[in-house]
Amino acid sequence: MNLLTRLSEARLPFAELLGIELVSAEPDRIVAEMTVRPDLCTRPDVLHGGAVMAFADTLGALATIANLKDGAGTTTIESKTNFIGPAPVGSRITGETTPVHRGRRTMVWQTKVTTAEGKLVALVVQTQLVL
Repeated sequence: MNLLTRLSEARLPFAELLGIELVSAEPDRIVAEMTVRPDLCTRPDVLHGGAVMAFADTLGALATIANLKDGAGTTTIESKTNFIGPAPVGSRITGETTPVHRGRRTMVWQTKVTTAEGKLVALVVQTQLVL
């Protein structure tokens, strides 16, 4: 089973709630998309910052899972988000996660979140603990 299929078949209830759809998966790059729905927005109809962070956190966790040895797990221990621009309701955002550091005990990932037009929404750097 290839990595994209394996990660897509993982049961992630919160990711399902957000509507995250994996596009591609490699050990050094995860790409996913999500539609900005009204129930994920703040006023004036732009994606809530917490939804942006949850989207990026999910991708960083999946990237870590893609690099774990059998039987290992992961949890986020730190996350830093720079919000750059809005994602309006109805738009589609893309997250691209790439490694900053892949160590034995921790992994650090950077996720770039953009609109379909290529405008930067946020830049997220997170640290995952390897369990």
